[in-house]
Amino acid sequence: MTMKRNFLRQLLGSTLVLLAVCAGTVAYAEDEAPDALIKRLSVDVLEAIKSDKAMRTGDVSRVVTLVDARIMPNVNFQRMTAQAVGPAWRQATPEQKKQLQDEFKILLVRTYAGALSQVTDQTITVKPMRSAPEDKEVVVRTEIRGHGDPIQLDYRLEKTPGQGAGWQIYNLNVLGVWLVETYKSQFAQEINAKGLDGLISTLAARNKSNTKKG
Repeated sequence: MTMKRNFLRQLLGSTLVLLAVCAGTVAYAEDEAPDALIKRLSVDVLEAIKSDKAMRTGDVSRVVTLVDARIMPNVNFQRMTAQAVGPAWRQATPEQKKQLQDEFKILLVRTYAGALSQVTDQTITVKPMRSAPEDKEVVVRTEIRGHGDPIQLDYRLEKTPGQGAGWQIYNLNVLGVWLVETYKSQFAQEINAKGLDGLISTLAARNKSNTKKG
């Protein structure tokens, strides 16, 4: 079970970083379909990572900087944090919300920074998507093929309104495990025991420990 959990964490991390790599290098059209967006990003970044020896060998500082700078354009991180925190998010002060987002972001980046070494010769297939043109939220299902059995990898995306509108990811599913729900159960235990400030302190302590470990 531990090995499977670690594998899922690495795979999720790889996916997040894969999306981050080309977010700042390729502009996407506002009317680009969500499945087209996922396919383009996936193909582009797989090739980019395969050609970057530093990232393949797990250069943590390089990966952390990369994710911090480029992942945000493709992910609605505020929504991810709010959903992970759960009902307590509505009672959080603006400062608590900022701290939660900051610490959650660091946690994800540090947890997944070493995942790039897992990227070798995988290929990604985007499955046919069922949606209507007026849909504001969709699920894009993909499959990763490489060594071993195919891996299911799904994305939940939302259409953002206004200037610069486009599709943004707000959750990931690997082998039936949704990222936000996984953290939500962990955070709920901390909040019930120690409150929001306790959760913030726990995340900060974990991030500090992870930083020391490199």
